[in-house]
Amino acid sequence: MASDDRSATAAPRDAVDARKLDRLRALLREVLPHNGFYAAKLSRVADPAGIRALDELANWPFTFKDELVEAAAATGRPGNLTWEPDRYVRYHQTSGTHGRPLPVHDTAADWAWWMACWKTILDRGGVTAGDRVIVASSFGPYVGFWSGFEAAIAAGAMAIPTGGMTSLARLELIRTVGGSVLLATPSYALHLAEVAAEAKIDAAALGVRLVIVAGEPGGSVAATRARIAAAWAADVLDHAGATEIGPWGVGDHHGDGLDVIEDWFHPEFLALETGEAAEPGQLAELVLTTLGRCGAPVIRYRTGDVVRPTWACAADVEAGACPWVRLAGGILGRTDDMLVIRGINVFPHAIDEIVRGFPEVIEHRLTASTRESLDELALEIEDRLDDPDRVARELKIRLGLRVAVRTVPIGSLPRFEGKGRRFVDLRHTPGGRA
Repeated sequence: MASDDRSATAAPRDAVDARKLDRLRALLREVLPHNGFYAAKLSRVADPAGIRALDELANWPFTFKDELVEAAAATGRPGNLTWEPDRYVRYHQTSGTHGRPLPVHDTAADWAWWMACWKTILDRGGVTAGDRVIVASSFGPYVGFWSGFEAAIAAGAMAIPTGGMTSLARLELIRTVGGSVLLATPSYALHLAEVAAEAKIDAAALGVRLVIVAGEPGGSVAATRARIAAAWAADVLDHAGATEIGPWGVGDHHGDGLDVIEDWFHPEFLALETGEAAEPGQLAELVLTTLGRCGAPVIRYRTGDVVRPTWACAADVEAGACPWVRLAGGILGRTDDMLVIRGINVFPHAIDEIVRGFPEVIEHRLTASTRESLDELALEIEDRLDDPDRVARELKIRLGLRVAVRTVPIGSLPRFEGKGRRFVDLRHTPGGRA
């Protein structure tokens, strides 16, 4: 089971902030003399490396992904690199889910920083020597599974790659080697269990004690988390990261959200309604600054992730709670995915959570389109009960939305090994319709 002890990282809030400030100063002292991107961006900031308080960051410029993508398109290399190319030993790239893929480079020292971040994640899951970690990934250029694989090795566990294997072959490997930890996207963890059921294999009897999920929301979505846990008879540990940022978030076995790993990241939150600093509990965009990774830092990076931040009070910390900021419900959506349907704001994530509450619904796909200048939603479901009306009623009750729901043949919707793409937005395409 994942560790129930978040107190290992607990410290008074002022101690956490002091450590972050020291690490930010150290990073800036090393980076600014060599990193042309940030030297130019921070040129109007008086003595950035002498920053006296983290609150001063609010007056610094943001970093946007489009800036990095444009620089890479023009030069063939990321725009925020600190050193000359021969210093970098690792190449990865983003998935391109929200635009063109972005190449990302890391030095050996940067990779050691990745491992330090991942240690927090594996420690939360109680991963140690003796564990056999099955990494269910094709091992393309996406960093998440490479970093998880090598972090498992650093923890003394046996890391087992499965690139190029079919789902059935992966299940057989789990059984053969005695896999105790599965690292996968939430979508693929569910699909792998589905394949097991079709092959008359009891996934719950394979001995997997922990499923670490990453790459998409799901590990902090109660319905999705419950389905994964039931299918594998295992604990579920959520994790969040991004290729251009690093592995910044970790959950616990309670499953009520993600903690920002504030040892190595400083978070800020912009209220969606105002763009100002968010209050506890407000919907906000997450902004992150890396406190390591000197070869490719990001400072005040607009992630586009929608979250709901909460902060532990002093009494909580004294009782052993982690003082890091917690994102209730994990990542709730993307700023560019928010829909306004007949005056109601809704994220695809919210619909996903409701649909996952129906155990008979195997897979689904949501499509947004435009009819007579009004946005509308349509939901396709693979449903063993062939009863779309009950799903439509629940959406109406919980979201106040009428959504057209129809069943499609089981097995007809896409399955995903990487990030699930269950939301199709046709509103800005010619005609706005499928």
